Amino acid sequence: MLNDSPAIGTADSDLIKDTTTKDFRQDVITVSMQQPVLVDFWAPWCGPCKQLTPVLEKAVREAGGKVRLVKMNIDEHPQIAGQLGVQSIPAVFAFQKGQPVDGFMGALPESQIKGFIERLVGPLGPSAADALMAEADSLADQGDAAGAAELYAALLTQDPQHVGALAALAKLHTELGDLEGAKRFLTMVPPAKQNDPAVAGARAAIELAEQAGSLGDLSELQQRITADPLDHQARFDLAIGLNAHGKRNEAIDHLLEIVRRDRNWNDDGARKQLVQFFEAWGPTDDMTLAGRRKLSSTLFS
Repeated sequence: MLNDSPAIGTADSDLIKDTTTKDFRQDVITVSMQQPVLVDFWAPWCGPCKQLTPVLEKAVREAGGKVRLVKMNIDEHPQIAGQLGVQSIPAVFAFQKGQPVDGFMGALPESQIKGFIERLVGPLGPSAADALMAEADSLADQGDAAGAAELYAALLTQDPQHVGALAALAKLHTELGDLEGAKRFLTMVPPAKQNDPAVAGARAAIELAEQAGSLGDLSELQQRITADPLDHQARFDLAIGLNAHGKRNEAIDHLLEIVRRDRNWNDDGARKQLVQFFEAWGPTDDMTLAGRRKLSSTLFS
């Protein structure tokens, strides 16, 4: 299989570090004379802190060295937080030229954290991680699974919870028939990101592969349909098998045929299966877009 097992990433000590009351002046005040420093006040018992910190670390890494992050456990070092008037956590303060200049409280989403950093250092543009992800996706689209896997794994060494890379590796392994390997990558997705569209798509692809694996010879299904065009179960199973063999357009047409003949069959099962196809293929995939148009035309004609 692919040599894509990610190494466990560690925080770059030049960008991200923990500090103490004794080291705060050096780690924050002195360094902020040269570039902005974010100070993350947190505590081990704080649930929102656990949500914010990895997102904050990712944003700092993706800023490409324009900003640093210093983390302070207020249970062990409460003095600085008290001096700054911190009353709830997580609390993040931005220091420039030795002074706090901006800040926020609570677990903000990634987009808002990026905006917060851009207020300090100006527009960031696409991150290095985004560029690497795009290059990996391009290789995957070209059929270079090994090359794509190497780049996805490189992303995971920088950010072990990079949802896009984990989902993409899960899909690559699914396409290669390694369903256990695919599932292994999905177990690495943080709980808060389990409903991410990329993760949902990878999960749908695994489910479809498992369904297809139990079908056996597709020619038998085709013979059943020829003998009885109203054998919707055979047509349904054939669609799943055709999708597994890359014949997506034929798979769509068979499911649409069921929808045309009996929309209510199997509790609207054909339409639901199409939706799962679209989820597995991705929202911008050409066949997804074409399939959605065909489905809309069928439903509303």
